[in-house]
Amino acid sequence: MPQNNALWLPRRGARFEVGPAPYTPPGPGEIVVRTRAVAINPVDAIPGFAYRIVLPWLTFPAVIGGDVAGEVVEVGADVTGLEPGDRVTGMATGLEADRDRAAEGAFQEYVVLLAHMVSTIPDDLSFEQAAVLPLTLSTAATGLFQADHLGLPLPTPDPPDRGETVLVWGGSTSVGGNAVQLARGAGYRVVATASPHNFDHVRSLGAAEVVDYHGRDAADRVVAAIGGSPLAGTLAIGSGSVPKTLAVASRVPGRRRIAAAQPAFATRAQLLLRRRHGVHVSAIWGGTLKDNEVGPAIYRDYLPTALATKTFRAAPEAVVVGDGLDRIPVALDRIRRGVSAQKLVVRI
Repeated sequence: MPQNNALWLPRRGARFEVGPAPYTPPGPGEIVVRTRAVAINPVDAIPGFAYRIVLPWLTFPAVIGGDVAGEVVEVGADVTGLEPGDRVTGMATGLEADRDRAAEGAFQEYVVLLAHMVSTIPDDLSFEQAAVLPLTLSTAATGLFQADHLGLPLPTPDPPDRGETVLVWGGSTSVGGNAVQLARGAGYRVVATASPHNFDHVRSLGAAEVVDYHGRDAADRVVAAIGGSPLAGTLAIGSGSVPKTLAVASRVPGRRRIAAAQPAFATRAQLLLRRRHGVHVSAIWGGTLKDNEVGPAIYRDYLPTALATKTFRAAPEAVVVGDGLDRIPVALDRIRRGVSAQKLVVRI
C-alpha cells in the first residue's frame, strides 16, 4: 500500500504540519489520485477564528484544499470512464459538511475524490495549469446552472445562440473567468467587468464587452454595454459586487436574478436572500453541485471534451510557488496579500 503524507491542520488556529497520513482506498463512486499539483484558494487561507463561521462543522485534525490534479491510481466500485493512469483534475470535497473527511482534502499525496467531480485532461495540459480549475469552476457552474440560482441551460460543444446576455461582475477573478467561458459554452453573450489591465484577458475568454468596474458611473456603463439584449442572469463576484449588480439588474430587460459569490457573503445572506428592487439574490456555495446533476454534467460530460478541443481554457495563469507540501503555507501567506488574474499552485 502506498505511503501517504499530508499537510495537517491540527486544530483551529494552529500552524500547518507536514506528517504521515493514512492511505485510504476508494469506496463506491470514488477514486484515489496521486497528487501532482494543488492550487490555492482564498478559503484555504482564512484565519483560524473564521473556521467557526465559514466551516463550523470541520473536524480536526483536518486536511484542507479543494483543487487537485494528478494521476488515478485506484478506482472504487461502480466507477466507469476512469481507470488507473488517467491524468485528471478534480474537486476535493473533504471540507463539505456532509463529507468532512481528511482523506478527501487536496493537500496530501494520495487523495480520495468523488468520481463524478473529476475530469480527464489532455496530455498537453500540465498538472500545474489543470489544478487551477476545480473549486472556482464549481462555484461558477453552481451559480450559472443550478435551479436555485440562475438555472441556465448547461453548456454543450456546439451551443445555440440564445440571444441573451449574462453579466459577470468580476470577470478577471478565477470564478469570473470560468463563468465567462461556461456562459459562452451555454450560448450566451457575456458582458463582464474587470480592471483595465485585465480587459484583454477577459476578452480572450469570450466576453463580448468588458467594462471597468471602478468609478461611480460603473453601473451606467455596464447598462450601456448590455444594451437591448435581455439579461439571462448575473453573477456577482467579489466584495461590494451585490449593490453594483442590483443597480444594473433593476434597470435592464430580462431576468432579475443575481447569484452572488463573495467573501463573508454568508454573514449577510439573510439580508440579501430576499427581493430588492424586484431582483432575487441568492448566495453560492461552490460545493453543492456535487449533489445534483450539474456536477457530473460539467466534470464528466462537458469539460473533458471542451479541454481537449480547446473550447474551454484552464484559466487563470498558474504561478508555481514551489515543490512539496511544506511550500503550501508559503502560498497561503502569499494569497492573503492578493493576486490578480493568476492562481498560486504548488507541485507535489
